[in-house]
Amino acid sequence: MIIIIAIGLIIGICIGFAFNITFPSVYSFYITMALLAALDSVIGAARAHMEEKYDSLVFGTGFICNALLAALLTWMGDKLGIPLYYAAILVFGGRLFNNLAVVRRIAIDRYREKQNEQ
Repeated sequence: MIIIIAIGLIIGICIGFAFNITFPSVYSFYITMALLAALDSVIGAARAHMEEKYDSLVFGTGFICNALLAALLTWMGDKLGIPLYYAAILVFGGRLFNNLAVVRRIAIDRYREKQNEQ
């Protein structure tokens, strides 16, 4: 599983550098918020996988819905003149750090279990 993720990441980075795609700066907040939400979903999926609760349907719908919600909040805030993207930053950022902390603890516990078995 980790190998597939690593290969996908390497391929994605290579494609990104090869095609050198740029976006207008007016979309920077939208893209940033969508990436934050998507990263939250990916780390959440890693946590679910490590807890043996992973469901690809939950991941796929969460990935898309989170990214769309973050972009929608940013767009609405832009139209209203209110920085609603802060809500996405707080929620997705908080969940991202929380999920990462859980993933780290699970990895440490598994490492210690392997050390105790030897």
